[in-house]
Amino acid sequence: MQANVDFKQLVEGAGDAIMVCDAQGAITLWNRAAERIFGFTEAEALGQSLDMIIPQRQRQRHWDGYHKTMETGITKYGADLLRVPALHKDGHTLSIAFTVSMLFSQSREVTGIVAIVRDETTRFAEERKLRARLQEAEATIKGDS
Repeated sequence: MQANVDFKQLVEGAGDAIMVCDAQGAITLWNRAAERIFGFTEAEALGQSLDMIIPQRQRQRHWDGYHKTMETGITKYGADLLRVPALHKDGHTLSIAFTVSMLFSQSREVTGIVAIVRDETTRFAEERKLRARLQEAEATIKGDS
């Protein structure tokens, strides 16, 4: 039995950002969670390049991988979570985690890619603090022995 799902409602109601880009890298879908996470409205994002959320130092690597993925139709990030820095509209850096899924035409030509993105900035900062405290504690223990 196939569920009757309103996919527009599903995408708009998702807590994670859902973004779709065409094969050239232009944003074609940008949900409310993407607006909340990155600060850009749907109107500001549609038709734009992902460069608006990719830090300058990551752009070449991103586009090299993106173009290869569009050519081959294969991504290694379908099931594996990718963690990378990203940019908010106001310029501050975010830590995001995401997976991607390829989009194909009926003739199996790549038409684009969808990314499901979660903002992990707070969690990442908390982990960094815990690692620093652990190193501090280990240094203290070594100093006492």
